[in-house]
Amino acid sequence: MPLNRRKFLKKSAVTGAGVALAGAAAAPAQAAEKKRPGRPAKRYALTVMGTTDLHGHVFNWDYFKDAEYADAAGNAMGLARVSTLVNKIRQEKGRRNTLLLDAGDTIQGTPLTYYFAKVDPITAKHGPVHPMAQAMNAIGYDAAALGNHEFNYGIETLRKFEDQCHFPLLGANALDAKTQKPAFPPYFIKKFQVPGAPPVKVAVLGLTNPGIAIWDKAYVQGKLTFPGLEEQAAKWVPKLRSMGADVVIVSAHSGSSGTSSYGDQLPYVENSAALVAQQVPGIDAILVGHAHVEISELKVTNKATGKTVVLSEPLCYAERLSVFDFNLVFEKGRWTVESVAASLRDARTVADDPKITRLLKDEHALVVEYVNQVVGTAKATLTTVDARYKDAPIIDLITKVQEDVVKAALVGTAYASLPVIAQASPFSRTSEIPAGEVTIRDLSGLYVYDNTLVAKLLTGAQVRAYLEYSAEYFVQTAADAVVDTEKLTNANGRPDYNYDYVSGFSYDIDIAQAAGSRIKNLTYGGAALDDAQQFVLAVNNYRANGGGAFPHVAAATEVWSESTEIRTRIAEWVTAKGVLDPADFASVDWKLTRNGTPVF
Repeated sequence: MPLNRRKFLKKSAVTGAGVALAGAAAAPAQAAEKKRPGRPAKRYALTVMGTTDLHGHVFNWDYFKDAEYADAAGNAMGLARVSTLVNKIRQEKGRRNTLLLDAGDTIQGTPLTYYFAKVDPITAKHGPVHPMAQAMNAIGYDAAALGNHEFNYGIETLRKFEDQCHFPLLGANALDAKTQKPAFPPYFIKKFQVPGAPPVKVAVLGLTNPGIAIWDKAYVQGKLTFPGLEEQAAKWVPKLRSMGADVVIVSAHSGSSGTSSYGDQLPYVENSAALVAQQVPGIDAILVGHAHVEISELKVTNKATGKTVVLSEPLCYAERLSVFDFNLVFEKGRWTVESVAASLRDARTVADDPKITRLLKDEHALVVEYVNQVVGTAKATLTTVDARYKDAPIIDLITKVQEDVVKAALVGTAYASLPVIAQASPFSRTSEIPAGEVTIRDLSGLYVYDNTLVAKLLTGAQVRAYLEYSAEYFVQTAADAVVDTEKLTNANGRPDYNYDYVSGFSYDIDIAQAAGSRIKNLTYGGAALDDAQQFVLAVNNYRANGGGAFPHVAAATEVWSESTEIRTRIAEWVTAKGVLDPADFASVDWKLTRNGTPVF
């Protein structure tokens, strides 16, 4: 689908500069009577609610477990719960005094979203309406920022989802590559009517993540560019103020830590929400997304003005709802924000909204049926429980499938004679393929991301560097120290999905050594690795494009790629085999050591 700006331009015609002013709203009359001598100043209370990183969670349901969602903390999730929370707040505050926003990552993350992107796609002629569009429309969202995962299924799917939403998808820093103009609406403005006083004009600026240029390069390269959040906020916030915005809120799909997972591959910070607050004057509050952490309220002082900017990030998967309470006062002919306070509401404290349950029960049932299809039989139980620190057969299954797919794809090419190796990560700590019948659900739980497969050309020396970087995942542990597996991994905050196995080699990871010199006894085919030898690495698209900042892989020559999900390839492989036998794929290729002595 062309990257036109039809919605934005259509709505621009109404205002002359931006997105249409949404429907008028009114406050209780007692909130702002006409000012008379001796009377107090007019005041107005506004409540802004926000979610983020919904990732396709409509119900409190785990499609991978085929059961109600449960975690160790006792959380509950889903838009059906959020709908109940939103209804309560609207009842307390008056619907006309509230705004509901999202900070992105909506249409990817569960079998529900996969089903309506790939199995029964919304892009088909007379196709379905996306369940997330249905739910968010029914709840009454006012606007949502674009997340990076919005681009995972390609631009056509995103544009169709955009068409189906009754609210704008905002992305001030998602620019058309040719014109360098916004390819999506940059902002949204809503007027709140106050009896006896001018309306309160609230502007919402949407910002997405620059990492899209890396993570979904195959879809966006040459079509869209994603400059930094700080730069684009500095451009747009003054415009919004000049248009008369009394309140400026940013919905940012960018964490607050100031860090980036992609190293120096981009000149823009991945998690820059706090930097935006600090560097760009004129922002009152920021709804934070992307990082999947819970921040009730974070106050950041703007360098230029000294004013406090309030940030809040609700927990992902609709487990929390951020609530910003604004108090405004009308003085000297204008509305001024007097105070902002942020807090969280918890989805586990309420029940599902029956309206949402009724609306999407059929779509939910379809997906439950789909994921419970039996595709094979497993001879033994496979689990990821200790896959972070022991070579686990279940991860070998992923690398074996990837090797087989790439080998078949390279037949008849100039690369057919090169050895194929593969990477895979222990995404989940709880995945299990039980002995006996194997379903799509079991296999989907093993590979929870919608990654696709890429083949890259690497040398032996580059593989060695890749493995050394991966081994930084482990906490340096002295030879005589007690080993606590809960504290052994995730050094410097590195997530599990940024630790890679690489198949085809035998090697030790000596965790007593400093990072950078841990890979020992690295062999290929029973002999010491030849640094000059060439290999084809079967690698997921996230890693291939630079996700995790692994060395060499992003810049390496690409010899093949496809758009079929690795998860689908695993299901196809198991279906073709019929029987899932560890003897067909499992091998112990690596182990943790300390000064040469195995840890386990």
